[in-house]
Amino acid sequence: MAKSTTKRKFEMPHIYVILFILITLGAIASYIVPAGEFDREEVDGRSVIIPNTFEYIQQSPVGIFEFMTAIPRGVEQTVIIIFGIMAIGAMFRVIEKAGVIDLIINFLIKQFGDKGLLIIPTIIVPLALFVALTGNIESSLIFLPALLPLFLRLGFDRMAATATVLIATVVGFSVALTAPANLGTAQTIAELPLFSGMGYRAIVLLVMTIIGILFVTYYIKRVQKDPSKSLITDDVDDSQFTEKDDDIREVSTRTVVATWVFIAALGFMLFGIFQYQWYFIELAGFYIMTGLIVGLIGGLGPSKIAEAMNEGIRNILLGALIVGVARAVSVVLEDGSIMDTVVHGLSLVITFLPDWLVPVAMMIVQGLLNFLIPSGSGQAAATMPIMVGLVDLAEMTRQTAVLAFQFGDGFSNIFYPTSGYFMAALAIAQIKYTDWLKFIWPLLLLWYGAAAVFLVIAFFIDYGPF
Repeated sequence: MAKSTTKRKFEMPHIYVILFILITLGAIASYIVPAGEFDREEVDGRSVIIPNTFEYIQQSPVGIFEFMTAIPRGVEQTVIIIFGIMAIGAMFRVIEKAGVIDLIINFLIKQFGDKGLLIIPTIIVPLALFVALTGNIESSLIFLPALLPLFLRLGFDRMAATATVLIATVVGFSVALTAPANLGTAQTIAELPLFSGMGYRAIVLLVMTIIGILFVTYYIKRVQKDPSKSLITDDVDDSQFTEKDDDIREVSTRTVVATWVFIAALGFMLFGIFQYQWYFIELAGFYIMTGLIVGLIGGLGPSKIAEAMNEGIRNILLGALIVGVARAVSVVLEDGSIMDTVVHGLSLVITFLPDWLVPVAMMIVQGLLNFLIPSGSGQAAATMPIMVGLVDLAEMTRQTAVLAFQFGDGFSNIFYPTSGYFMAALAIAQIKYTDWLKFIWPLLLLWYGAAAVFLVIAFFIDYGPF
């Protein structure tokens, strides 16, 4: 009798497994890829590559000790970000317990109950503009926990909620107008006036934002017409995102006051980001203080606030730790002295192309490097000196090179598993990485296609500094 066999359906490994495989491959590559390095100099406190100084050096393969400590060192390098993400979870659990999120959601449901699709541009446009001005792409981790219940109550799925937030933030980051970290660093290295070229980028931002809005709207309409078209394939109970806690009271004056204090606090956060360039140290402190103040005003005692913070940290811990584990990939490449070799090799490819295709190739190279260097300012410091040299050879403007950097560094942040904040967002919404890939790849093709067109136009119009 023939033995029956059943074909096992492929399941995507856990994100820790994926990242560990990438770390292992990076360590193995250190035995194969020639080691090399550029000379560097300090510019405004950043270590910047000096063009035309690359040279091969003695091989320094990653040993067992370096491999064993790569993840702890990755966590050490990102501990501020990790704690900042944990502080976000703590703050949101407190304001949930205080009834603030419930009050805001009920208000928005009344506003959009019979015209739910209008919430897509209502959220994407201001959030994209906020990130375009501040560069705070991690703000998605602030808004996603609050918006998930709203989207589910409006009849949308978790994919629509997550996409709305991630698309808004990545568009703003990729076509930044005044973001100091990625855009500011790139323009400083390229010796351009800070935040120059804003007019052209504003046009690009408008087009990319419209594409994102239409894409999410199309997905929602398709799922509403046929629920089987939803790309959510897990068995997660959505009620956990919408059910009310027993200790959340009916709306009271204290809840209303706490809500307005929370809204005012967000405004103060914007002031800190714009005026004082707050980053995760300042933001983490802000999140904790906001949680304490809003919790006390909302009627929670100190012990309940502490318990709520513990719950919030537990809920977001996986997403926070992913940031440190992902950083370990670049740690082993740096240990093996092959990071500069990769940058040098990719830069050589560009020199063989027609001049008008150089900015498109730059975008592709920057997109590939973002897998290895998931920090916008870090990638700018590592690659812009080389790109500036290539730009001068191709007789194109340095502003065009900065735009290519923005596109390449930006959009891939919601694709690569080494993007810590992105993987944290998926963890918050409990969305499988494979489900997200099925959803996002058509939009990425549209965005990169449009970006290529804008870069070619920039080349022919001599997109300048102003």
